[in-house]
Amino acid sequence: CCCDRRTIMHLFLLLILQATAALGQIDPAHCRYALGMEDRRIKDDDITASSQWYETTGPQYARLNREEGDGAWCPEGQLEPSDSQYLQVDLGRLTFLTVVGTQGRYARNSGNEFARAYRLNYSRDGLLWKSWKNRLGNAVMEGNKNAYTSVINDLHPPIITRYVRLIPVTKLSTTVCMRVELYGCPWEDGLISYSAPEGQLMMPPGYPIASLNDSTYDGVHERRRLTDGVIGQDDFLVTRQYHVWPGYDYLGWRNDSLGTQGYVEMEFVFDRQRNFTSLKVHSNNMFSRGVKIFSSVSCWFKPRLIAGWEAESVAFKTVLDDRNPSARYVTVPLNRRTAKSIRCRFYFADVWMMFSEISFQSAVNASTSDPPDDGNTPILIGCLVTIILLLVIIIFLILWCQYVCKVLEKKSQRKETQEKQNKHLILLFPTACGGGYAEPDVTQCTPHQCFHSNAPHYAETDIVRLQGVTGSNMYAVPALTVDSLTRKDISAAEFPRQQLIFREKLGEGQFGEVHLCEAEGLPEFLGEGSPLPDRDGRSVLVAVKQLRADATSQARNDFLKEIKIMSRLNDPNIIRLLCVCVSSDPLCMVTEYMENGDLNMFLSQREIESTLSDLLHMSVQISSGMKYLASLNFVHRDLATRNCLLDRRLTIKIADFGMSRNLYSSDYYRIQGRAVLPIRWMAWESILLGKFTTASDVWAFGVTLWEIFTLCKEQPYSLLSDEQVIENTGEFFRNQGRQIFLYAPPLCPPSLFELMMRCWSRDIPDRPTFEGLYQALRPHVNQ
Repeated sequence: CCCDRRTIMHLFLLLILQATAALGQIDPAHCRYALGMEDRRIKDDDITASSQWYETTGPQYARLNREEGDGAWCPEGQLEPSDSQYLQVDLGRLTFLTVVGTQGRYARNSGNEFARAYRLNYSRDGLLWKSWKNRLGNAVMEGNKNAYTSVINDLHPPIITRYVRLIPVTKLSTTVCMRVELYGCPWEDGLISYSAPEGQLMMPPGYPIASLNDSTYDGVHERRRLTDGVIGQDDFLVTRQYHVWPGYDYLGWRNDSLGTQGYVEMEFVFDRQRNFTSLKVHSNNMFSRGVKIFSSVSCWFKPRLIAGWEAESVAFKTVLDDRNPSARYVTVPLNRRTAKSIRCRFYFADVWMMFSEISFQSAVNASTSDPPDDGNTPILIGCLVTIILLLVIIIFLILWCQYVCKVLEKKSQRKETQEKQNKHLILLFPTACGGGYAEPDVTQCTPHQCFHSNAPHYAETDIVRLQGVTGSNMYAVPALTVDSLTRKDISAAEFPRQQLIFREKLGEGQFGEVHLCEAEGLPEFLGEGSPLPDRDGRSVLVAVKQLRADATSQARNDFLKEIKIMSRLNDPNIIRLLCVCVSSDPLCMVTEYMENGDLNMFLSQREIESTLSDLLHMSVQISSGMKYLASLNFVHRDLATRNCLLDRRLTIKIADFGMSRNLYSSDYYRIQGRAVLPIRWMAWESILLGKFTTASDVWAFGVTLWEIFTLCKEQPYSLLSDEQVIENTGEFFRNQGRQIFLYAPPLCPPSLFELMMRCWSRDIPDRPTFEGLYQALRPHVNQ
């Protein structure tokens, strides 16, 4: 029971990752593991910089979510637009880098320096450096908007590197500080570069022009299209990346454009000498448009870069398929040949040949004179399977031991913990017991009794708390409503899960994930009266909340309850449940996807563009949606701009994804042994008494209005720490005039700020209803 569970799980995940990497296919959507800045696996000596302001702002302090020293790395002096100051991280080995996270210098509320933008340079050997650019050719990434909130940037395309430099960019002379985390996984494939003829334009009559070149080729040293983990679709004109041209996911050539040779020659260079088992090529086969997989391939091998090509080649002839137009992997056996460089000729089977991904299965060559014995392969595989099974059994026994220990200890600790909590609350809010400070050892009444002596009473049995398994703070509803729901109450139909095509992960929680997916044939499936907007023939994007395989039975039950609740909601300003996939695991619910993201990002990324009328219209829409929820006695419990989404017509729909996104992790406060809470939006009775009602949603609505009229430029109570926010709720309870209110935003009319203040009334009956809020706001909007 004394073993470190996190260490064991980390080792297990690392073993799985290494096994996946050995297959030579890394999925960027799942290769997103922290590489060790925050948890110090990356050592101080591996973090350097071009300069530092002080010893206490050196590069070793550039660790995400840590505040040692003076809180971050800060380059010396004011950063000028022409400067190229950098923070350099040595990852220790070749790494598939997919995500970069940054923060500014917060330093326990004493710092306010951050980088609004930055560039990324990378190198495999520390000598030759390259500049990262996205798929559209942009080199500058968006940085931070304040000193404490982390910003996560996905690298499209990902890179293979050992050394990384983050170079802050500024338009004006300013002070800059940074904290950083890098995400990815080990690169075991060994392929470091390849060369190939430049891809070509395809101009089919009646179809869009397809540009089949390698857009991530830097022109000199490196191509990345065929090693970026992106698999092309059956129709090569359909791309997985948005805002790009048709054919983007493929590299392709026309037969007659390469002279009379009838083949495409490619050369691959590896990090070291390897024994090659096979080559896997993902190839398009849309034969109706003259595209087929290659008819055959011949490969030659070079054991050292300075040696000549070996005379004996490996040849492989494919089986052509004129019935199934699906893109597919073609596996070419390489007969365990030893090489550091491979040259392959792929022969045309039709007018066009298109590849989207190439990977090699190999092992590092331990001896150039003794190639591996093929007969040992089954033995090696058997040993590996045995080791993995033993590891799984050991982990199971340790976890079971920990579970038993926790069950045995829980009873004895519960009473002691409750006594400590009671004593702490009495000391924190002493006047709740009727004046004066109670002595710690002379308890006049419990905090629960003290609070209920003066506060309005809402019985805890009035509502069922339902924590969304995807990390979202899902609606609380009257208990009888949940208990009476049956299978027939779910109006959403079962959607074929094979028609959901994964695009990217939007967020995750303890037991579930939220994915952006493309739903093939969804409008036809939903039929007449579909809530989907007219897509003009384009694909339908949806948000899919999926229960993970490791979810507990309780999480599974909660997920089904969540589906039942969502299936009852039907309002223009509430996110809609479209369909479900519950006939088999994993359980999924499919909801509308809002193309303009959440309201917090929408407003904070704009300068003074939104008019007062625009802001009031947003407020009316939110009040309308909450009025609908209140009419059903539903309590949201996490109303904020991060949970208000906008579609392409800028219609606001209230959702519950906010908690699942790392971007908003600083908006939630984790209480020991309990779920995280959005305390800066919560009414005093919700924090102190755990009471969530429509009236507490009204309080949160007032904070949401405040966010809107500050254009989401700062966090509520930004000058207070989380602990001070909790202490301030005690002042609301005591109601002695010492509580701190949010200030009046400059864009907010006095009458509207007065409405906000009513939402934050200490006594619940003094707060307006959502019906009253809607009626008060609606006349101010130009219809």
